[in-house]
Amino acid sequence: MKKFAVVLVTAGSEKEAQKIAEILVKEKLAACVNVIPNVKSYFNWQETFYQEKEVLLLIKTKVALFEKLKNRILKIHSYQTPEIILLPIDKGSKNYLDWIGKETRE
Repeated sequence: MKKFAVVLVTAGSEKEAQKIAEILVKEKLAACVNVIPNVKSYFNWQETFYQEKEVLLLIKTKVALFEKLKNRILKIHSYQTPEIILLPIDKGSKNYLDWIGKETRE
């Protein structure tokens, strides 16, 4: 099993994305969160097509923390069904991965 992962989450505004990022890092559920504004999302929701501007969060964390991280996001996110996708990290810089391990909960 992979030890570290990137979790993708979208938010409806930069303010909401910054709030989520700050909470996750301060609570040590994530070592780092990149907030990428101006993402264009195209999707169907409840039988209606949408084209929306969103903000993408790239969350670096431990795989073992995913359930806690997911549950925390679900509590603070404004979307009814937010995108929360875990992508395991196959390989990476040892120093960077060690840093993720140090900056997140056990």
